[in-house]
Amino acid sequence: MGMTPTLSPDDATREGYYASGAWGSQTIYDIVRAHSRERPDAPALISGSRTYSWRELVEAIDAFAADLARRGLVQGDTIFVGAPNRAETVFALLAASRDGYVCCPSPHRNHTVAEIVAMCERAACAAYIHYPGHGADAEDDEIPDLIRGLPSLRHIYELSSDDAAEPFAGVLEAGPGDAGPPVGNPDLITYLAFTSGSTGAPKGVMHSDNSQLVAARGIAGAWGFDADTVTLSLSPFSHNLGCGTLWTSLVVGGKFVLRDWPRGDSLLDHIEAAGVDYLVGVPTHAMDLLAELKARGIEKYDRLKSFRVSAAACPEHVAAALYDCGIPVQKGYGMTETNGHQYGKPGDSRDLVIGTSGVCCPGYDLRIFDANDPDREAPPGTSGLVGGKGASLMLGYFNDRKAGEDCINASGWFLTGDLGTIDENGYLRLTGRKKELIVRGGHNINPNLLEDLALRHPALDLVAAIPVPDDRLGERACLAVMFEDGQTASVAEILAHLAEQGLSRYDMPEFWLPLADIPLMPNGKMEKLEIIRRVRDGSLVPEPVVAT
Repeated sequence: MGMTPTLSPDDATREGYYASGAWGSQTIYDIVRAHSRERPDAPALISGSRTYSWRELVEAIDAFAADLARRGLVQGDTIFVGAPNRAETVFALLAASRDGYVCCPSPHRNHTVAEIVAMCERAACAAYIHYPGHGADAEDDEIPDLIRGLPSLRHIYELSSDDAAEPFAGVLEAGPGDAGPPVGNPDLITYLAFTSGSTGAPKGVMHSDNSQLVAARGIAGAWGFDADTVTLSLSPFSHNLGCGTLWTSLVVGGKFVLRDWPRGDSLLDHIEAAGVDYLVGVPTHAMDLLAELKARGIEKYDRLKSFRVSAAACPEHVAAALYDCGIPVQKGYGMTETNGHQYGKPGDSRDLVIGTSGVCCPGYDLRIFDANDPDREAPPGTSGLVGGKGASLMLGYFNDRKAGEDCINASGWFLTGDLGTIDENGYLRLTGRKKELIVRGGHNINPNLLEDLALRHPALDLVAAIPVPDDRLGERACLAVMFEDGQTASVAEILAHLAEQGLSRYDMPEFWLPLADIPLMPNGKMEKLEIIRRVRDGSLVPEPVVAT
C-alpha cells in the first residue's frame, strides 16, 4: 500500500537536492549498519543499565524487522508506538527505515485513549507497540482492546511494565538471522507524526529518511560532533525534537543516551554518569538544569559541548543564565513539518544567544513575507511571516493535500505562522506568532479544541482559550468565559465537564477568567488579542484554577 506524498518536490528540485548533497542514497538504517561494520563493538545506545554496541543495535533492528514481516506487514504499512522512551521505539524507527515501513511514535502520554485510537484508525495501524497505562486517561490495556478490530491491524506487541526487562522480551517470533536483505529507500515515507494543529483534528506530517537527515547533518557539522560525542535528548520520541536528536547522534556514530529514568532523578547525575557532551531539551529542561546547578552551588559548568534548547520559545533570561554559566547554548527553531533547521553556532555572542534562533542549516532556506500579503516578501529588517523552502520540508500531510498546499505561498515557500526578522548574517529573530497554539513547556495545546468542548456546557455563551505568560513553562492555558443570561457555573464544574468531554488532563486550563463581555471583531470572531492585551497590562487578572 504505502503512503503517498501530498507535497512532493518535482523532479528538478529532487535532482537539485541530490546534487547539492542535501539528500543522499543511504537510509538511516544504512548509516547505522555502516557503523556496525566499521566499529561493531563501539557503544551506540544506552538504555537503562544496558549498553548496545553497533552490532547489537543492528541485530535488534533486524530481529524486529523480521518479526514484522512474519506478522504479514509489507512496505508502507504503519507501526504505531504507544510507549514511554524505550529501546523498542529506536528499533521500530530504524526497522521502518530498513524496510520501508512507516513509524508513528506520536502516541504521547498526554494523549487520551480516544485520541490514540483515532490516530490508529486514520493511519491504518498495522502493528501497535503497547506499554501498559500509556495515555492521559489510560488505566491499563484499553488501547489494545479498542484497536483489535481494525481491519488494517496485523499484530499488537504488548510490552512488559518491568522497565528492567529486555526489549520485546517474549513477544518476538523471529531473530536477526530471519531478516531478509534491507529493502528501504531514503525517499520513501518512513515517519508519520501527528501534530497539535491550531484548527481541527491533528495533522499527520510525513517525512522520508532524506528529509529528516538534512537538519541532523547540519547541526552535527556546525558543532563538530563525531563518534566520540555522547548525546542525551530530554524530549521524548513522541516529539520531533527527540527523533531529530537521535538522527544527529546516528549520523556521526556517537553514543545516544535514552532518557528512561524515573522522574525526580538528578539530571546532573545522569549527565555526569553518561559523560554527556550534547544535551537537547525544551526551555523547562533548561530551567531544571539551572535550578540544580544553583542548588549545588555550581556557578560554572563546562561539561557540555552544546545544549540545544528548542520546541518552544526560550525566555531571554534562561538563555542568558545558561550562557553566563559557561554552557554553550544552541537555541533552535523548527516545526515537525520542517524539522529543527535552525541552530546557534559555536562562539555566538551573548546577544546572539539571547536574542536569536540561530541560522538555517544547509539545504534549507528562510525568507520573511508580509504578514498581510504572504505572497510578497517583507522589506529587509522588518518583521513578517517566516517562510521556508528546501530539502528539510515535509512530504505533506497524510491524506490531506489541501492542508499542505494551503501552507505554501505563490512562490512555493512554506509559511510557518510565526513572525520574525532575519539579519544580514542570516540569524533569525522571532517576534511573535500569528497562529494561536498555546505552547506549555514544549507541549502544544489546541485552543480551538478547548473552546469547542467548553461550549458544550449549557451555562457558557462564549469562551476564549488564551495563553497566560509563565516564567517557567512559557505559557499556560487560561479559559475566558462569558455565561448565558441567568446562568453560572463554578470552575470545578467546568473542569469536570471538560474531563467528561474527553479533554486530556495535560490540556486543561490552569487559569480561568469570568467576563461580563467577550469582545467581538466585525466578522463575528472573538477578539482574543484584546483579551490578551488586557491581561498583559493588568486590567484583567485571570484566577488560578490550582496553585501554580
